[in-house]
Amino acid sequence: MSQTKLVATTGRGTGSAPSRRLRAEGRIPAVVYGQGITPISISVERRDLRLALSGPAGANTLLSLEVDGATYPAVVKDIQRHPVRRTVNHIDFLTISLTEQLTLSVGVRLEGESAAVKAVNGLIDAAVDSIEVHCTPGLMPNEFAIDISGMKPGDVIRLRDVVMPAGVTPTGDPDMPIVTVIATEQDTAPAPAE
Repeated sequence: MSQTKLVATTGRGTGSAPSRRLRAEGRIPAVVYGQGITPISISVERRDLRLALSGPAGANTLLSLEVDGATYPAVVKDIQRHPVRRTVNHIDFLTISLTEQLTLSVGVRLEGESAAVKAVNGLIDAAVDSIEVHCTPGLMPNEFAIDISGMKPGDVIRLRDVVMPAGVTPTGDPDMPIVTVIATEQDTAPAPAE
């Protein structure tokens, strides 16, 4: 997986007032920390962050974070959002080793349409929206695309049925349902006579 470049600026003030000023200027207060480095208070351009995380991996994007001339491979550890506006208020970046295993959540996308389910007016129910996996950052898939076109009423796709790329191991129970088909029963009984 290629790394997406994101430039950060150091020297931001800490506390509520300096953070509000940064956000008013279109910057997001952040911190970068990880093994072998002292936590660094930084800020990133809101637009640059949105572009960096807009790829298929979303918040799991592997970043090449540039801080004062040093480059760190990093991932987003935590995003704090405004409770009403949902804008990003603060972000934590975690520096990582490209050879160490990480535990990450990877999104699930359903693709296709099941004619058999549609014929009985059934519903496809995605039981989860992500799958937690263990792998090195370079092997992390952007998403798990699950084809539902062959599903029939009563079918269940379980975690063990999801094809994992080489070097990627799911952490959950193999019997955990990922996608199920719910058959909706039509009432065909005649209405009672009055």
